[in-house]
Amino acid sequence: MEQLEESRVIDPELAPKEAGFDAALRPKSLNDFIGQAVVKENLRIFIEAAKGRSEACDHVLLYGPPGLGKTTLAHVIANEMEASVRVTSGPALERVGDLAAILTNLEQGDILFIDEIHRMNRSIEEVLYPAMEDFALDLVIGKGPTARTLRLNLKRFTIIGATTRLSMLSAPLRDRFGMHFHLDFYGPDEMREILRRSSNLLNIQMDERPLELIANRSRRTPRIGNRLLKRVRDYSQVMAGGVYDETIVQKALTALEIDTLGLDEADRRVLRALVEKFQGGPVGLSTLAAATSEEMETLEEVIEPFLLQQGLLARTLRGRMATDLAYQHLGFTIPDRQGTMLQ
Repeated sequence: MEQLEESRVIDPELAPKEAGFDAALRPKSLNDFIGQAVVKENLRIFIEAAKGRSEACDHVLLYGPPGLGKTTLAHVIANEMEASVRVTSGPALERVGDLAAILTNLEQGDILFIDEIHRMNRSIEEVLYPAMEDFALDLVIGKGPTARTLRLNLKRFTIIGATTRLSMLSAPLRDRFGMHFHLDFYGPDEMREILRRSSNLLNIQMDERPLELIANRSRRTPRIGNRLLKRVRDYSQVMAGGVYDETIVQKALTALEIDTLGLDEADRRVLRALVEKFQGGPVGLSTLAAATSEEMETLEEVIEPFLLQQGLLARTLRGRMATDLAYQHLGFTIPDRQGTMLQ
């Protein structure tokens, strides 16, 4: 079965080839970080308190959808604390020795950032508990009757964990984080401000209206907005000699098949299938997957979340349904739910 391409322009996940571009646009301080006002204010207080006591910052857990700035915020915390940061991920910590090697090399006040922490092995978690609570590492040396426990004292450090799936994090690990922060989607004004900052860093001269066009299609996610900005820059360079007026930006976004709500062709294909083939639904997930040539996991985990968030799709006990807003967006006449069509 044909699967959704991994290189969707509106995919909030970071592609490996984008790492350098993404890092170049990251803010370095809380003052430069746009949006997430409540999270920033709380972090500012906690950081100032920790610095005033000359202590390491408490352990921080950042959770929310991908592309909203969890990794960026971890580096901002490190910069504000004037601390070194080590970066790893849950899947990369395969053995206890991997974690032990990292922890024993941390200096006083250093920060260990663990991305996708919900994917960390449970055996690794057990070793991490005393490290986070008592700043000690308990290791078992040998096997059988000759086995003994060795405790290594660690310097005080801070763990910043990031996850897109808080529910998959075990309760004992979650409770060992002193600060929990949820990163939410950004508003239109915040997205425009983020894109304005990025365009300045990229030496792109763009007025407010073209920036607004990109912001409205960015799914309220900075990573997607910056990616669209990059694609618009490429289009303008090749097709318009570096001009970034409203017409050129609109043409670039049209070429990318991103509509006014930020939907791409895969999103619209799912909605059209619901409307044209199943009279708006309800229809089961497996049937919808077969009708659109997509995997069920792709539909459920990649395409549906944004459609649900935008109110274009509804999940019912009987299956998926296209909402009235979906009919309007696709240009179809809205049916009443009794079987007659509303004009």
